[in-house]
Amino acid sequence: MLRLYSYYRSSAAYRVRLALNLKGIEYRQQPVNLAAGGQDAQSYLAVNAQGLVPALELPCGAVLTQSMAILEWLEEQYPQPPLYPSDAIARARARSLAGIVACEIHPLNNLRVLRYLEHALAVSEERRTDWYHHWIKQSFAVIEAELTPGPYALGDAVSVVDVLLVPQVYNALRFELDMQAWPCILSVYRACGQLQAFQSAAPEAQTDHTAQLS
Repeated sequence: MLRLYSYYRSSAAYRVRLALNLKGIEYRQQPVNLAAGGQDAQSYLAVNAQGLVPALELPCGAVLTQSMAILEWLEEQYPQPPLYPSDAIARARARSLAGIVACEIHPLNNLRVLRYLEHALAVSEERRTDWYHHWIKQSFAVIEAELTPGPYALGDAVSVVDVLLVPQVYNALRFELDMQAWPCILSVYRACGQLQAFQSAAPEAQTDHTAQLS
């Protein structure tokens, strides 16, 4: 069985949970409590030297890291149902939209960056929230204009874009960002929220949720 090293609020781990659920793949979770510094434990660094989640341990003992690489591996090994369009141009567009979240928003707003702003640069909580909102607003404006009429990001079928977008919207709402400027994104988020795969992957549905409140 696959073992997913995860933290319930990590958007990158959230993506992988979504992909696993959508493809109906059985897996076991190993919680890594980022709020308590579990990512810095030697036992976890032996799994992932970066000290980041997610990490996916395969039955053969190999460990995959970086959520986008894991998603690509899952698509290759478990092609049904597909998360990427069959047409090459549409597939590239899906990767582009997913990349806006993975490469333009997430690296600037993840936990270690926010902690650096707070502890090393003495940025106030208010200014830190402004920072968080700024990078989401810039990218959500682009994504909003590119979405296909729903119910999902690329139309009638759930895709990798939804897998990236839903965790990012969850985080935006958690940081109290007003989503009214992006009605299409919010509509996609709500449509996905009706699906069992998304409900089961949500942070609040994780068994380690109550033990990792932060």
